[in-house]
Amino acid sequence: QVQLVESGGGLVQAGGSLRLSCAASGRFFSIYALGWYRQAPGKQRELVAAITSGGNTNYADSVKGRFTISGDNAKNTVYLQMNSLKPEDTAVYYCNADLMDSDYLRAVYWGQGTQVTVSS
Repeated sequence: QVQLVESGGGLVQAGGSLRLSCAASGRFFSIYALGWYRQAPGKQRELVAAITSGGNTNYADSVKGRFTISGDNAKNTVYLQMNSLKPEDTAVYYCNADLMDSDYLRAVYWGQGTQVTVSS
């Protein structure tokens, strides 16, 4: 019903930059918020950044000042610009959508994940 397609992951050296994109498609009425989570090996999945349809943003303390989340409501797309990357940013990054689905129910969907690897 709802698909989240991510792109932009890869391998980068410490200090480098990457930009992740996530496009939501399928049957839904509206999006409340889009966000990015990450999960490193042996660790729990954690929020990286999120943005509401109104443009309010929220960041994990560990990425403040380095990552920027932005959205394009017309394209149902969210971006994560990641600068000054550190080896500890290495993880699988997952797109998350909090939306009203075609049954008028609030639901959360996840993307398939994209690997980000930062070498030292």
